[in-house]
Amino acid sequence: MDTPPQEHADKSFFTETVALLRAVRDHDFETLAGLCDDDFGIVDIAPDGSGVPIRTRPEWEAWFRDSLFPRLEEMGAATDSEILGYEALRSGDLGYGVLDFRQTLAVAGVVATFDCIATLIWKRTSTGWVDSRWHFSVISSDVPESLRSVTHEDATGS
Repeated sequence: MDTPPQEHADKSFFTETVALLRAVRDHDFETLAGLCDDDFGIVDIAPDGSGVPIRTRPEWEAWFRDSLFPRLEEMGAATDSEILGYEALRSGDLGYGVLDFRQTLAVAGVVATFDCIATLIWKRTSTGWVDSRWHFSVISSDVPESLRSVTHEDATGS
């Protein structure tokens, strides 16, 4: 995410979307929390590629601060995202973006990839634009056998 594709730079919410992806990569809870409102929850990706439905702000905070980020750090995992496509529309105080991206999870030099599509709903607040809803789908994944046992247990411990 250090050099996102510039062909999308002038599209609505692209800067904010890149900031979200960087905050996840960097396990930067404070930045991520400031960029997200998630009024109606999110559906996120666990280290094993499964979906994690999160419905409330307390659940959201617990997922990132208490579960996902510590789990990734415990695994010694590095994550990153590569933007493959991006479109967005904005009208008044609301807008949305559709993000095609490849999420990578690297542990001890072994890399798993997850090709995803996310839909982000954005709303304007008194402090600027925030992500009001994030929903992703994994389109395909490649998880090497050596990572399957490490990633099988999601960040909630189930």
